[in-house]
Amino acid sequence: MRILSGIQPSGRLHIGNYFGMMRPMIGYQERGDLFAFIVNFHAMTSLQEAERLSRQTLEAATDFLALGLDPERATFYVQSDIPEVCELDWILGCVAPVGLLERSHAYKDKVAKGLTASVGLFSYPVLMAADILLYQADLVPVGEDQRQHLEIARDLAIKFNNTYGETFTVPEAEVKEITVPGTDGRKMSKSYGNTIDIFSDEKTLKQQVMGIVTDSLPLETPKNPDESNLFAIYKLFATADETAELADNLRRGGVKYSVLKKELISRISAQFEPHRARREELAANPGKVREILAYGAEKARKVALPTLQLVRERVGVRY
Repeated sequence: MRILSGIQPSGRLHIGNYFGMMRPMIGYQERGDLFAFIVNFHAMTSLQEAERLSRQTLEAATDFLALGLDPERATFYVQSDIPEVCELDWILGCVAPVGLLERSHAYKDKVAKGLTASVGLFSYPVLMAADILLYQADLVPVGEDQRQHLEIARDLAIKFNNTYGETFTVPEAEVKEITVPGTDGRKMSKSYGNTIDIFSDEKTLKQQVMGIVTDSLPLETPKNPDESNLFAIYKLFATADETAELADNLRRGGVKYSVLKKELISRISAQFEPHRARREELAANPGKVREILAYGAEKARKVALPTLQLVRERVGVRY
């Protein structure tokens, strides 16, 4: 089974990225033929600073490798290193109904939030479909916010197959929504400035964790753990028994938030400490990271090119 998943290089990666996408993605290399990539073309719809995009692409790749992505067991690459994806994007765009894209919730939401209504943003689902169909992916793990885009990819695969003959595998979605709250209680997001970084220094980690917003109720007042974003973050780093015990203690009252935050700092440090040395090693040798990504791109293109050659034959641009 071929599994495909990607992440945008939108800045320093945080624990919301880790638990929501990175850890599951790394785990997929145990389940099947994993294609994992940095989607830097997609990032251009909201990030148009060349130096920043380049730096963040390399940083995201470095983080993934440090956290355990194995380039021998997975195909790990950068989207822009695969020229075939842009050609397939154009071909799929020629069969994609405008009405299908106009119904994209993500496009409407992003424009409503002030993002420029560019052609790239509008046709984002077509490029995503090209990313998926080019490698004949069987399974695509997505969050709830990307479910509709995966449905569009399926629609385009079916429409192309019906028009030109059986060509693409119609991918299945695996929807796994893990919402990690930020320090202010909203979904953890760099755009909200409420993140806890994976590889921050000790001082920054302390500032971020101690800044988690809590209620102002008296110490002895019973608390509802389901309404506490501190509890929601803490349980990510605790066992089931520890989580149940903390929930009981909160309901009884008497839990000091300052003590709990200090314990959380220790747990976050312990979680990522084994990977920190590897990250420092890779960060000091960006050439090595680029070699790994080039190796992954070579592997990816060996799969992409036969698909594209078949597509060219199907549509008649190979003569």
